[in-house]
Amino acid sequence: MHALRYVTLVWPGLPWAWLRGSVSGLVLALAFAVSIDIALVTTFIWPGLVELPLTVGLWTAVGVLWLVSAVSAAAAFPPPLAVARSAEADELFVKARDAYLARDWLQAEARIRDLLKAAPTDGEAQLLHATLMRRTGRPNEARRALDQLARSDSGAAWLHEIAMELRRLAAPAAADEDAQSPTVLPLRDESHEGDTRVAA
Repeated sequence: MHALRYVTLVWPGLPWAWLRGSVSGLVLALAFAVSIDIALVTTFIWPGLVELPLTVGLWTAVGVLWLVSAVSAAAAFPPPLAVARSAEADELFVKARDAYLARDWLQAEARIRDLLKAAPTDGEAQLLHATLMRRTGRPNEARRALDQLARSDSGAAWLHEIAMELRRLAAPAAADEDAQSPTVLPLRDESHEGDTRVAA
């Protein structure tokens, strides 16, 4: 499976776009696609559209772009995603969790940010970070973090907890709406009461 990752080196920008979802990798892949399309069109579909030296220049540019991006991608190839948490990341997680449980929000956030730098795909750390944002009164950031985690592969194991956090985020909003809407109590119908007294 790991060997198949290196097939992405064939297309410039693809290793970062496919394996990490990088926007710059996507831009490079699209730029390469456009340049190769232009070279193919001017060579095979409309060969008389441009002169031969320009066509050779286009193919040279495509070749140089491919070579430079393939060499740079091979030199900085994205490492495989970590399946298990490293000892360093595990230690950071324990410190972040302990600070969270002690309600030391600043320390907890600092430790979680350090952990996410060391292990950006750690789903448990991302969930703790979203929970911390909810607890510190940042519901929009928490909702964005939870949505991003739910869409990622690392969030697959935490879907139940993500749903619970989203419900907790929605609960205060529902309570605020109830507090703002006026409560209408039914009025007593005194005319019927008078009738029953008379009948008695």
